[in-house]
Amino acid sequence: MTPKHPSESLTILTDLVLPSETNPLNNLFGGELLARMDRAASIAARRHSRRIVVTASVNHVAFNRAIPLGSVVTVEAKVSRSFKSSMEIYIDIWVEDRESGNKTKANEAIYTFVAVDDTGRPVEVPQIVPETELEKQRFEAALRRKQLSLVLAGKMNPHDATELKALFT
Repeated sequence: MTPKHPSESLTILTDLVLPSETNPLNNLFGGELLARMDRAASIAARRHSRRIVVTASVNHVAFNRAIPLGSVVTVEAKVSRSFKSSMEIYIDIWVEDRESGNKTKANEAIYTFVAVDDTGRPVEVPQIVPETELEKQRFEAALRRKQLSLVLAGKMNPHDATELKALFT
């Protein structure tokens, strides 16, 4: 299987925040943002694997900044690392200033997707070859996140989590 670059999975969704999508403070509902991120991550995972993909987990979500009514929101997702059948998708959320057009990073998230066949069985996916410095950082950190997740789920012995242990030695 030919390895791919993260840029090949890049997915960008841009949309407005409408009144029906806001809370009583006139900010975008967190659940609405989660749905947008899931859609973008799903497309990125599918572009990478060229298979049916399913959400395996939402590993991290940071709601760092409220997104007000009327804002233009851009969700950027791309595969940061792939494993045997799973892919970590890193998502950045940007808000565009209405007057200046400047974009500010508002939130971020990390999702995991699994590629499956028509019967729902996991299938192998191509490896990732990061290119930019940020892609390399996210690629390296993805293995630590995966090991932590496996240890917490009881699927990996903490002594076998070499990348995690390296942080403390």
